[in-house]
Amino acid sequence: MAVDILDLFEAHLPVSDLDRSIAFYRDRLALPLAHVVAERQAAFFWIGSPGRAMLGLWGAGRGPQHVTLHVAFRVSVAGVLDGAAALEREGITPLGFDAEPTREPVVLAWMPAVAIFFRDPDGHLLEYLAMLPGEPRPDLGVMSWSQWQAVHG
Repeated sequence: MAVDILDLFEAHLPVSDLDRSIAFYRDRLALPLAHVVAERQAAFFWIGSPGRAMLGLWGAGRGPQHVTLHVAFRVSVAGVLDGAAALEREGITPLGFDAEPTREPVVLAWMPAVAIFFRDPDGHLLEYLAMLPGEPRPDLGVMSWSQWQAVHG
């Protein structure tokens, strides 16, 4: 018997310097710090209102092997459209779909959703994403926001 999955509650990322990562997520992305377990080198942040979703960071130390992961944060369309400027104000480089520096969000037409990407201090690929109204258009692939606007006005 399957259980109906309603949403994703938490994601976890390994980090090389927990204090540096706490400062990044708390001070630069403005996520509320929920709890720190110093003896386990762990910190937890609320995503949205407390109890809705959580991001966990785990101090993994500095080693020769480095793994990077991906997490997307659901925001409003306006949040994505303002995302590049907001990231730049925090000294964070906004990135496009192929991790190239950009100031313009991209549209993943198969969903459809608008997104802008960026990296945390450990190189994890983070994303601000908002679903768009309308039917999915997988035939359009990935395009810039201005190209999407030209097609969908």
